Amino acid sequence: MMLSSKKYEEFAYVLDHLPQGYANDPRPTFQREPITQAVGETYFTLLELVPKKGVSFSLHERIYIGKGSRKKIDHVQRRIRYDDLTPTAKSELPFVIEKIVQLREKEFVDFFNNARPITTRMHQLKLIPGIGRKTMWLILEERKKEPFKSFENIMNRVRMPEPKKAIVNRILSELKGEDKYRLFTRPPTTGQE
Repeated sequence: MMLSSKKYEEFAYVLDHLPQGYANDPRPTFQREPITQAVGETYFTLLELVPKKGVSFSLHERIYIGKGSRKKIDHVQRRIRYDDLTPTAKSELPFVIEKIVQLREKEFVDFFNNARPITTRMHQLKLIPGIGRKTMWLILEERKKEPFKSFENIMNRVRMPEPKKAIVNRILSELKGEDKYRLFTRPPTTGQE
């Protein structure tokens, strides 16, 4: 598993910005606060953020949300579930996750180099979409010879089409709550970030 001991997200990527708050908020427009939905860079935590007054955002913008002084975010309102995302945020999420996975390629390639059995009948590699028993054994044999160096290296040595896309699909599946085991995300909570 790739999760580190660090508890909070330091950076997030903007999925949607709602300057007038949520449309289904029953309060009058002038009483609503602006909301930004984002995904964390480290744990892929889905977040609802309250921006500072007068700031604007672009989709996929990387913003600091850590404990120190923040330029654009007043505070983290709460963690949210996939179902809480706006339609815009849901449509942007795969692109942002792919961007993060590409930027952190070494970590995800290391997953292929270090994945272990979960039980006597289940291996972490088999939890990745597109990896069946045969591909799993090929990966295990190839990594004994030499560790994988990149997604392209995995594709060439194992003939696995698009390992990056497989990782992105797994992360999306975990965020949607479709999986018993989590490899790359933390389970959603109702508490604040």
